[in-house]
Amino acid sequence: MSITDDHRAAVLVAKHSGDPDYWREFANCLGANPDLFFPDRGVSTKEAKQTCQDCIVREDCLAFALANCERFGIWGGLSERQRRRMRRQNSPRPR
Repeated sequence: MSITDDHRAAVLVAKHSGDPDYWREFANCLGANPDLFFPDRGVSTKEAKQTCQDCIVREDCLAFALANCERFGIWGGLSERQRRRMRRQNSPRPR
């Protein structure tokens, strides 16, 4: 999907609207088959991750998944395993 300046402007306006879920209406995956993002074990996630790759709200999607401890699916281009690793790397270490 090619991102235009008008599209970027619409996202910025929506982002500041106060709706925490604003990003969903701008996601590349809007209207896509959910099975693509919630595949059965062993099924490739490559196509889902490619869909996320140039998504204008990818960071918002990932932030949502991390904040809500989403345990399944591809969110913001990352699998649950990748998100778990990210949470571990960003968590404070005990002293």
